[in-house]
Amino acid sequence: MASPDWSQCPAVESIPGKVSGAWVFRGTRVPVSAIFENLKTSSLDEVLENFHVTRDQVQAVLDFAARSASAHAETVRAG
Repeated sequence: MASPDWSQCPAVESIPGKVSGAWVFRGTRVPVSAIFENLKTSSLDEVLENFHVTRDQVQAVLDFAARSASAHAETVRAG
């Protein structure tokens, strides 16, 4: 499956030289990938506490990823 186009998500940013250009939560150094990896084994509350991001920030990223996956699925079905 294709990766989401994170440039379209206002909750994140990628700045050359900041965390090696990885997609991070806007205004932080927390990589988006770290949240997804940690949600595999930790509760949302634990992730929020450990990474110092807000529930709204994480929800925005999860919503964006879900919309991106749905759009990709629609494209695959149509094509």
